[in-house]
Amino acid sequence: MQDEPSLIRQLLLLRALSSRRFGMSVSEMAREMGVAGKTIRRDLKRFQKIGVPLLETDGERGKKTWRLVEHGRLPSLTLTYDEAVVLVLGRRLLEPMVGTQFWQAAHGAIRKIRATLGEQALQYLDQFPRLFHWTSAGVADYADKAEIIDDLTIAIEDSKSVCITYQSQRATEPATRDVHPYVFTWHNGSLYLIAFAPDHDQVRHYKVNRIEAVEIGSFQFQKPRNFDVEAHLAGAFGIYEGDEDVTVMIKFLPAAARYILESRWHASQVLTRQRDGSLLARFQLSSTVEIKGWVLSFGGNAVVLEPESLRTEIAAELAQLLKTYQLQVTTNN
Repeated sequence: MQDEPSLIRQLLLLRALSSRRFGMSVSEMAREMGVAGKTIRRDLKRFQKIGVPLLETDGERGKKTWRLVEHGRLPSLTLTYDEAVVLVLGRRLLEPMVGTQFWQAAHGAIRKIRATLGEQALQYLDQFPRLFHWTSAGVADYADKAEIIDDLTIAIEDSKSVCITYQSQRATEPATRDVHPYVFTWHNGSLYLIAFAPDHDQVRHYKVNRIEAVEIGSFQFQKPRNFDVEAHLAGAFGIYEGDEDVTVMIKFLPAAARYILESRWHASQVLTRQRDGSLLARFQLSSTVEIKGWVLSFGGNAVVLEPESLRTEIAAELAQLLKTYQLQVTTNN
């Protein structure tokens, strides 16, 4: 299924085509939608595939234009004020994606909504973004990744293999690898690409911030029909999916118990209040990599009861942290 920003852009493109008596060229459509010409060509190809009545005309000097035939006109799009408010607020969530086609599609939709409203209605609408504030600590910036995200989106929708230049966190320099892109996922302020890596014969995750270049190949892969991203990440405590099946039991002291109860941390969680005000939390995970950092963030208010291997890892981490701080204090003195 297409992601919603693409659908919004395509809806706006259909409205533009239906309103232009003499049609539009690809470059005109790209300029109005704020996307690359290749994105428009992909949209036109999709319209033709699903039976949208498009008419292609060759004009002077070989200029091609496209328009919707009369019976293909769309009905007027009508939004209630609450729907308009939600769209305006929703755009704020896409601010880390400024410069990408996702932001441009949302921004274009809001711009067209605002153009239909009177001055008083605009003043009313502008009140709502001031009621909500989103913090940006740790949120990635994708302004310089617009072309990469656009190419990956095309590859995902067309099931085309890509060659990515990627530098992992531990690597000293980037490397190229061929992957079959399945889907994007947003986690903890960052965008990830979930893709099948033929060289490793497994599905892997690639942080988009670390992708330096993308080249779309000609090979069209067959995405497994039973692939479900939620099922794939079911055992992960975030984005890191392992191959274990481990029960994690954590005791949260009263100072942290209420905070834990206020949120849903994992689909498998079982939270049990204790008489002394503490809380026992049980999770069934495929990896303990991410939950280790989460437990450490609570300091002395979280204690791992099982598995023993995780207790040992955290104890070693704390011992190293204490050693580092002691060394720093000694050096400063």
